[in-house]
Amino acid sequence: MTGRLFVKLIRRCLQHPLAPLCTLFGLLLLVPMGARLALGWSTPLGYVSDLASASLLTVLLYRRPWWLALPVLLIWALLTQVSAELVSAVGRMPNLADLHYLVDPQFVENSTGGGLTHPELGLALLLGLALWLLVQRSSRAVALPALPRYSWSLPVVLLLAHGSTQYFKPSEADQWQLFNLPHQALATAVGQAQIRVEDWLDGDIADVPPQMAGLTRLDLEGQPLLPSAGRARNVLVIALEGIPGAYIKTNREALHSRYQEDLMPKLSAWAERGMNTPDYVLHSHQTIRGLYAMLCGDYDKLDNGTPKGVEMLTQSQRNKACLPAQMHKFGFDTHYLQGAGLRFMAKDKIMPHIGFDATHGLEWFSNANYLEFPWGKDDKAFFEGALGYVEQLKKNQKPWMLTLLTVGTHQPYSAPEDYLERYDTPKQAAVGYLDDAIGQFLEGLERKGVLKDTLVIITSDESHGIDGVRLASSWGFNLMLAPEQQLLPHIKSGTYGHVDFSASVLDYFGLPVPASLSGRSLFRDYAQGREIMSYTNGKLRYHDGQGTFTECDFQQRCRNYASPGFIADSASFLTQYGGQRARLVSARATNLDRSLLQSPLNQHYQFGSPAIIPLQAQIKDDWADNLIGAQYLEMPKGSQTRVRFTVRSADPQQNAYILLKGKELEQDVPLGLPEEMLVTPDQPLQMDFSFDNPQTRKAFSFHLLGYGLGAVEVSDFSVITEVPGQEDSSADMPLDDDSEHSS
Repeated sequence: MTGRLFVKLIRRCLQHPLAPLCTLFGLLLLVPMGARLALGWSTPLGYVSDLASASLLTVLLYRRPWWLALPVLLIWALLTQVSAELVSAVGRMPNLADLHYLVDPQFVENSTGGGLTHPELGLALLLGLALWLLVQRSSRAVALPALPRYSWSLPVVLLLAHGSTQYFKPSEADQWQLFNLPHQALATAVGQAQIRVEDWLDGDIADVPPQMAGLTRLDLEGQPLLPSAGRARNVLVIALEGIPGAYIKTNREALHSRYQEDLMPKLSAWAERGMNTPDYVLHSHQTIRGLYAMLCGDYDKLDNGTPKGVEMLTQSQRNKACLPAQMHKFGFDTHYLQGAGLRFMAKDKIMPHIGFDATHGLEWFSNANYLEFPWGKDDKAFFEGALGYVEQLKKNQKPWMLTLLTVGTHQPYSAPEDYLERYDTPKQAAVGYLDDAIGQFLEGLERKGVLKDTLVIITSDESHGIDGVRLASSWGFNLMLAPEQQLLPHIKSGTYGHVDFSASVLDYFGLPVPASLSGRSLFRDYAQGREIMSYTNGKLRYHDGQGTFTECDFQQRCRNYASPGFIADSASFLTQYGGQRARLVSARATNLDRSLLQSPLNQHYQFGSPAIIPLQAQIKDDWADNLIGAQYLEMPKGSQTRVRFTVRSADPQQNAYILLKGKELEQDVPLGLPEEMLVTPDQPLQMDFSFDNPQTRKAFSFHLLGYGLGAVEVSDFSVITEVPGQEDSSADMPLDDDSEHSS
């Protein structure tokens, strides 16, 4: 009897005149709000955005035929899922260019069958849509009440309130914390319309080319901190994966930061003994981009274009101005050592090309790991090996330069169990593990007397950011331990960044600095400010050196703030604008992007080599197990990309299995190739294929993966992007390891 009453009650609810309105509004509001709460994206403006988007879509879709409303809701649901997946993977929301995923069979298959980071969101969306359809079916014979005429006022008022708050008091939170997906698309469209109106009001005023000297010139006119060249005989560079400047106590105190979590007390204690630069800017994300800026005195791409380290492979002169090549020129042995394999991001080719005499990765280490980590050496094992490397260098008579790169604080943030128990998150545990490891390493250097004759510079390649900390994604650090430390200040005033790194090291040793390098010297004091830029978390940032900080967002809107330096705990909002003034900021970034190549077209990249690569029994990670370094490439709109590769089995007794994946902005892109390709000792795998680029592709990565019991040689992996129909010159491309490029 009770069951019949329950069924009857449900039926009545489904047939109630307000049931279609409630289920539609509930789907559009409760699922996004629940996801926001569950994923930790909670901000007041975010909930206002959810409510505004839900009310707007409800007004648009209510009382519409189900066959008209259903496609809109399906697109909304799919893009809501895409948004959560993209934010988790790469820290950005989708845009109109991502609509092609809706007709991508691979994406649709993943979206409906697994492979999702947030399957619970997909399930909630599916159940919500099913309930809405059920109510639509049950209410076909029911006359639905019309909404009041003033219903439109609710979304309008909410959108205006959200926009006004953002205008007069812009939030520093990420886009996904502030915007619901439909609201973000609407805000982008409105922003673009505002820019067109501003351009119309400006009349036919042509865009004025920006002045670039302040960003590109070499400036060694400051007052030297040392009376003569430094006393150090060697230089040791330590790049810590992803560490923000906020982790160093000295930096937090100097900039009066409200962030007080002390995750790296040991490195902070060492910072008390050295020269620190609190206002230190990281110009971009990704390790290879940070290393390029450090070691070659130039901004890397301030967007998602092909990394300049890869572009450098096409240069035969500019690479000679990079720091390792200069140090080699003046008698130093130059060495590069990292805790991961070298092929990812083509560091096996880039590092020798910019002047390292010896380049080593995971294959160099003979000591065992303390824990399993997919990228390579855990930080304790890495620094123990690195200490042995330094001991080998000390035995030589020549001065040396050694650059170290850790990988332990890269996702997925591995740490021993006792660290995981002491910290709230695996990320914090990995940072704590690194802090102990580098503390022991620096103590070891001191015991062995290395600090007496070596300039030690500790920095980071990029910043993995800190939630709630302003500009944490651009906040780096530079800690210098020099033999003449008593002559150097504890706090180095002024704004500096990775672009200043190479000039600073050469200046310390009293060596001539090539004019093609940019930046200032950290070993000099400057009376005037300087211009500097960065591009992190999808925002382009520029400081004019005269107290004005500019930040431009996804809406192509720029905001000016009053800020003495670049990195600051807070800044005073001045004004907001678009149009020509905003384009001037992006034009500066575009000019910096073209310092090596004017166009990504007609660049023939060779990522193959004669190296023998042992295979694993199975593929564990698309990124860490990649056999080649063709990552984050740019392919212009309307171009065609040709790929040619040859894989040979290096073991006469074993077969190998190869697959090639493409990823754009870290999302899979079908290439139309077999899922698995066999390579036998008698028959190498040779393929030559091409694909069109109807829209600009950025951050496009090739993942050549293999598994089996033997080893392979990838003697050729050529990537050529050119205009369709252009005369093919790729047949002349060199395949030897000494020549990476041919025009």
